[in-house]
This record gives sequence, structure tokens and C-alpha cells, in this order.
Amino acid sequence: MSQIDLSELQQKLCYEFKNTDYLVESLRHSSFVNENLELDIQDNERLEFLGDAVLNLVVGHMLMHRYPDLKEGDLSKMRANLVNESQLASIAQEMDLGSYLQLGKGEIQTKGWEKPSILSNTFEAVVAAVYLDGGYNAAFKFIHDHFSFLLDTAVMTTVNHDYKSQVQELVQMKQQKMPVYTVVHESGPDHDKTFRVRLNVGETQAEGEGKSKKAAEQDAARKGLELLKSDG
Repeated sequence: MSQIDLSELQQKLCYEFKNTDYLVESLRHSSFVNENLELDIQDNERLEFLGDAVLNLVVGHMLMHRYPDLKEGDLSKMRANLVNESQLASIAQEMDLGSYLQLGKGEIQTKGWEKPSILSNTFEAVVAAVYLDGGYNAAFKFIHDHFSFLLDTAVMTTVNHDYKSQVQELVQMKQQKMPVYTVVHESGPDHDKTFRVRLNVGETQAEGEGKSKKAAEQDAARKGLELLKSDG
């Protein structure tokens, strides 16, 4: 793999390695190593193992920070929805990781660079490569850059956590007025705004925050739902 390839890839990753050996190893599939035993090189499976642990730690940290009121079970579901083969493969495709993989002849013939399992495993290996090269802070930034936009929808894609629908159903059961959501504050630059939304349901009021209006509405609905249930 040429230095030009590595330079291009590092631009796509938005991370510059001090030691590019980590990056090269993260892109080396076991099928390539098995066909080139005389080279005495390591495949990316050990990095994949480490990257999985780092990814779960960082995404868990981000979820706890973004959703301080959610319980462990909810956080676990959300993390599982975020850190899965399909999601990681999608991020790997956006980075064009498949074009840089070192694969054996068999995997090349079956278009291994397009397989979700190989792409997701490679992404985890790249996470480990960043972690080993730059430490926890570098890995945190790398993961945050590629996962932050997903966190706003995580709460909505978690099973049974479309809070706005739950509020509406509860209000209809109690024959109360329909909920009203109002944006009360916006902060931050256009590319990184934070919204604060107020929910009004009869005498009940709750506010929520999010990186999009929909996310802020869900957050307000979640808090409002707790109040409505406690009111009986």
C-alpha cells in the first residue's frame, strides 16, 4: 500500500497517524495473511477485538452524557442499535474503507470489500488503530465525529421509545387537550445547533434539548411522560 493511499485515507478518516503501521494492520484481513505466510505479518483481528471494546466504551459515555435520565436497560438497547454490524458497515462505506482493504484472492473474487461483516470488523480495527496511535482522547474524538449525528435519533429508534406517540396516547386516554411543542431557545452555529423545546399538556409542562428539533421534542416528551404518569 503506497504512502499516497494512506494519505488519502487519513484525510477521509479525519485523523493523521503518527505511526501508520497501526493503520496498515487494521486494513489487513486474515485471508490476505493466510495467503502470505512468508511475510510474517499480523491480521487485523486483534485490533478488531480492542476496537470493539473502545467503541462500546465511548458510545456508552456519549449516550450517558446525552441522555442523563435514561436507565441502564434503555442505554444498553440504544448502544446495541448504534454499535451493530449494519451501522458500522455503513460508516465504513462512507469512509470508503473497502477500497483500502488487503484481502486474499478468494475474498477478492467474492467482493469481500463490500461484505458488511468485513467492513464492520475493519471499522472496529481502525478505531483500535486510532486508540493505540493517539490514546483515548483521539479515539473519543474519532468516534464522536462519526457517531454524534446518530445519537439524536437513537432514542427514537429504540424499541418502545417514541415518546411523542406515548404522550399522545396517554392524553387521548385521559381525554385531555392535545400536546403542544414549542421551540423556546436555539444556540450554537448553524452546523451544530442545540434546540430547547417546551411541551405543554394541560397543566403539565416539560422542556427538552437536542441537536435537532425532533430530538428536542422527544426529550421533552420523555420528561413530560414521566410527569403525566406520576400525576395519575
